Amino acid sequence: MSVQIHHFFHQPSSTFTYVVYDSATLKAMIIDPVLDFDLASGTLSTTSAEAILAFIDSHHLDVEWILETHAHADHLTSAQYFKRQLGAKLAMGQHITQVQQHFANTLELNIKTDGSQYDHLFHDGETFKLGQLQVKVMATPGHTSDSVCYIVQGNAFVGDTLFMPDSGTARCDFPGGDANQLYHSICQIFELGDETNLYMCHDYQPNGRELYWKTTVAEQKKYNIHLKNRTTAHDYVQIRRTRDASLAVPKLLYPSIQVNINAGLIPLNDSHNSFLKIPLTHDAIFSLPQKNA
Repeated sequence: MSVQIHHFFHQPSSTFTYVVYDSATLKAMIIDPVLDFDLASGTLSTTSAEAILAFIDSHHLDVEWILETHAHADHLTSAQYFKRQLGAKLAMGQHITQVQQHFANTLELNIKTDGSQYDHLFHDGETFKLGQLQVKVMATPGHTSDSVCYIVQGNAFVGDTLFMPDSGTARCDFPGGDANQLYHSICQIFELGDETNLYMCHDYQPNGRELYWKTTVAEQKKYNIHLKNRTTAHDYVQIRRTRDASLAVPKLLYPSIQVNINAGLIPLNDSHNSFLKIPLTHDAIFSLPQKNA
């Protein structure tokens, strides 16, 4: 049995998508697929997804799963494109329902909040077969409440929980985020063993360095700028809170959330037109005294 892993990098959002397959049976899964989206024009396209589909076709892969590590806030998912093209099952962690309920309420979205848009919601510790391989799901809340890792043959796909060591760890200031939870989730990843390969969901290439998509537990313990092997929970929470207070809101936060918590389904109105909501903060503007005409 041998796991094969191929990465695809989406430059506009600095996101990695992975095609993971069993070389013996050619059964495959796609992790964190990206949909191209131009914010200025509102244009959606599947150019990046088509390149992945071409790889799948050329390697004669049978894709059984389309997996999300969490509801992303920095890119739109192309999960529905792959589901239509390949007939694969779409799945993520069970706590997506908490994220759905929060944003359906705050953004007044008309979506289901029971996770029924997905074919399967994983529980912590659940396993499934990919050909002859066994994949384990590990809940890693902290960045978001729905975050999970997928672990197969000494390889862990960690979503946004960790970045490359020179970029540190995920932010925790989104709804449902919790720095103390993230600390314990990362400790759980460290317990997988020093030789475990960790596959990133993003690489922002600080200081213009070359692109990396993979590191190890040992490297993270030794070099991670936010959480090394001996960093205490108290110190990490302070580091994370200070860092998060300085971060800007992701550019695609509201478009991404509205599409991604709905399993990649684009919202349509009665005329089959698509619109996304952007909440405005306006109290200060409209509280100004009105000038006389």
